[in-house]
Amino acid sequence: MRARILTRDGWAVQHAVLTVTDMTGGQVLRAQATEDGSVHSEEPLSPGPYTIIVTAVGYAPVASTAIVTAAGRADAGTVVLARQGGVELPPPGAWTLDPAHSTVGAVAQHLGISSVHGRFTDFGGRIEIAEDIEKSRVEAVIQAASIDTGNGMRDGHLKSPDFLNVEQFPVLTYQSTHLSAAGPDRWTVHGELSMHGVVRDVDLDLTYLGTGPDPWGGVRAAFRATAELRREDFAMNYNQVVAAGIAAIGTTLRVELDIQAVQGEELPAAA
Repeated sequence: MRARILTRDGWAVQHAVLTVTDMTGGQVLRAQATEDGSVHSEEPLSPGPYTIIVTAVGYAPVASTAIVTAAGRADAGTVVLARQGGVELPPPGAWTLDPAHSTVGAVAQHLGISSVHGRFTDFGGRIEIAEDIEKSRVEAVIQAASIDTGNGMRDGHLKSPDFLNVEQFPVLTYQSTHLSAAGPDRWTVHGELSMHGVVRDVDLDLTYLGTGPDPWGGVRAAFRATAELRREDFAMNYNQVVAAGIAAIGTTLRVELDIQAVQGEELPAAA
């Protein structure tokens, strides 16, 4: 019997127990997950259907059916456990964004048929998680000149006055005002984005992905957030039109953030 037992956010459930019962309810196998959440038992089972039950303290149990082959083997694949009583949120306090393990990206439509993906490589920020989660705060600073789309000529144009105008407006900033719940692990972050000399209200759709230890003795929390921006709202009105009246670059940008934050006021030196 093989399986891997993970939380919804991809962390191994090291103390999980996998139990296999036959169709009469009799237990035929019991095994505990290893450090990476794997269960690997070489004990052969008789061919046929079985019930697999995975349990772990603090998690809702999961049951499924598996078919053991003529070779006496079965693979339950990845078993995902959900926390009991809802989502366990990160501990209150300061969390520092880790740029080395985070991505600040944007996607724009190109010629109406494909997408151009870009990212900012130089940024930092801080999250202050409050006891009342909706009073938490987020702030970030992005260096405009760090835009990278994988094409030097295009990057130069994006840094020009047609778009970001990095000489006059070297940084983008985001300051949240408050959060509102959108689900057990989802929030809308309400805040203000300053870009290209213009400040606008921008909401982020935020999903909490989980918390866990890192190899450097710290604790990390992971988040994913998305938003949509219109270039015109930030006085970036460049809109070259090519054949058939199609705009070369779409007017809407989809912002995609994959964030890791480390607990504390600063990043560990080894991270």
